[in-house]
Amino acid sequence: MRKLMIAAAISAFSTVALAQTAPVDGQITKIDQAQGKITLKHGPIKNLDMDGMTMVFAVADPAMLKAVKVGDKVKFEADRVSGRLTVTKIDKAM
Repeated sequence: MRKLMIAAAISAFSTVALAQTAPVDGQITKIDQAQGKITLKHGPIKNLDMDGMTMVFAVADPAMLKAVKVGDKVKFEADRVSGRLTVTKIDKAM
């Protein structure tokens, strides 16, 4: 019984690990500092089961918007935070 519980815990942990965010390539098309939102043209976002498109995201920290500008190519991570699609990390692409 104990081995079965351990196997179930390992299986659950593996499933959670697969759902983690991964960097996505994108380009900024609009920034709304006042609303804390950013519009990104992006490739597929696997952890959100989303195809590539252009869409608006909330940002986890509005200070992130000061480090980027419209037209920048970026790598970002997004997730659902309190039910909203949210950029949790963003960096200019190299």
